[in-house]
Amino acid sequence: MKNKFVKVIALGCLFLLMGSCNSSEEKPTAIVIDKEQIKIDIQARENQFAEIYNSGELKKIGYYDDNAVTYYQNMAPIRGKVERLAFFKADIEGNIDNKISFTTTEVFTSNDGVQVLEIGYYTVVDSTRTAINTGNYMSLFEKRDGQYVCLRDMSVSDMPLE
Repeated sequence: MKNKFVKVIALGCLFLLMGSCNSSEEKPTAIVIDKEQIKIDIQARENQFAEIYNSGELKKIGYYDDNAVTYYQNMAPIRGKVERLAFFKADIEGNIDNKISFTTTEVFTSNDGVQVLEIGYYTVVDSTRTAINTGNYMSLFEKRDGQYVCLRDMSVSDMPLE
């Protein structure tokens, strides 16, 4: 009888131990955000944008969401693909020899890395590579199908008013 009692107690302890090890609660997996890699990815998007913009092949720019809004100083917001393309065409026609470049200085990411706020500066040079305009910008990106697209951006020149 004593032997049977010990076996029942041992079996009960075993089941209790097994039940405590196999918790039915799923613990959330921590998402690791590599901000340096995201900064590299965003800078690559900026470089691609500048290259296409400087080439004049504006229809190839895949940088913006179709419904993105851009805020430049001293003008109404540019809303959507049609307005943006018209603005870019007018800008290029008046500045055919000028080239723009962008430098990402900081990125701030959402907890899941899907949204990124970029802070950076831009430089516009003329045909002699003399800076004719410089300034700062902020862009809000969202990752879609493995690539960041710009939803909102704004920029401001840091050149003195004439």
